[in-house]
Amino acid sequence: MEKFFESSFMVKLQDFGQKLGSNKFLTALQAAMMSLMGIIMVGAISQIIVSVLGPSMLNLFAADSLIYATIYLPYQFTMNLLSVWVVVLFAYNYAKNLKMKSPLMNAIDALVCFFLIAGTLMVSETGVTSIDMTYLGAQGMFIGFITVFISVQIEKFCADKNIRIKMPDVVPPFLQDGFASILPLLFSAILFQSASTIVTIASNGTYSVVSGFMALLATPLNALTSVPGMFVMCLFAVLLWCFGIHGTMILVPIIMPLGIQAAVANGAAHAAGQPLVFYPVALFGAMAIAGGTGNTLPLALMGLKSKSKQISAVAKISAGPGWFNINEPMTFGMPIMYNPILCIPYVLNVPVIMLLTYLAYRFGFLQPGWISISALLPMGFGSYLSTLRWQNAIWDYLMLIPAALIYYPFFKIYEKQLIEREALAEIEAEQEVELNAEFQ
Repeated sequence: MEKFFESSFMVKLQDFGQKLGSNKFLTALQAAMMSLMGIIMVGAISQIIVSVLGPSMLNLFAADSLIYATIYLPYQFTMNLLSVWVVVLFAYNYAKNLKMKSPLMNAIDALVCFFLIAGTLMVSETGVTSIDMTYLGAQGMFIGFITVFISVQIEKFCADKNIRIKMPDVVPPFLQDGFASILPLLFSAILFQSASTIVTIASNGTYSVVSGFMALLATPLNALTSVPGMFVMCLFAVLLWCFGIHGTMILVPIIMPLGIQAAVANGAAHAAGQPLVFYPVALFGAMAIAGGTGNTLPLALMGLKSKSKQISAVAKISAGPGWFNINEPMTFGMPIMYNPILCIPYVLNVPVIMLLTYLAYRFGFLQPGWISISALLPMGFGSYLSTLRWQNAIWDYLMLIPAALIYYPFFKIYEKQLIEREALAEIEAEQEVELNAEFQ
């Protein structure tokens, strides 16, 4: 194992990771993702509570009840608005990295631009205006990244060229910042509104910038419904995740109808006493069988005993949600996105787990599902309820082993990097304390 860590490939990978870590755009992105932990955890807790107490498990209240809506509300304003919070935090950190004078104003301006292309307004029959939240969640995140880059760069260009409405020095700084942001925001708003209008007109109102982008990615995948096709689709989805695009949500519109059709067909076969049929769509679950997309629960479990304070802290709050296949705390907290050291096992374990799952179906250990279950449940519960077989339930836990073996060497390399970084930070902090003590 030590030889593997010191191999030329892993050394180059570490060097590449460190270079990415010094990029102002990517460091701002990682800082934003790690800052999301509070938002993600509150949303995850809300989601778990309604899952356990609601119709999915204990059935203490219905999905259309006031109790359900009340408990689920924090999820709506955290995870279902995830792109909004990403844009604000990302723009703030990116503007800070670029030494902008007022990063908070830059963050607000970027958010305005994001709403222009992702926050579609809807008017009901009664005249009530509302915002379509579909692409304000994780699905709009990648477009949010692009929005932040363009918006902040426009603001930086205007600042460098002194293109702003100038105010007398006696005016309070916050008012100066407000007036200084008018022209850059106007330029950005015109650009993003023009892009939104062009897409809307070109598609006859069918698509917005975000929905058009998602549809563009999903279109070639519709034909891939065979076993090899499922491998291609799932690999494509996790690769997209590495770049901040919600690959799972791109597949869901394709996979969900196929999954329901397969369950209905096998349900009819089961009722008629006929043998159940394996449909390739069953392999989709292997992409997230052990801790959510990318099978990240083993990574969280390994992190529980990590000597890195960052990894340990992230692992402690990620393990619980990971059991419910909620992987956002791990994906954003570690982080995995734009982190080449962890992206490799994140992508690699998916085809391996899919292959093992396919073989388990072919040799009869696993049985195709004949009951449609779409609720958020802990590992093994959904697999059991859809088949009523204990073998399907334990398979989720067996897959922790190969996923852990794939993650382990990359986890150790990343852990080593963070330990060294944290030790250096402690030394710098101690030197700063000593320096301050000398001046006092």
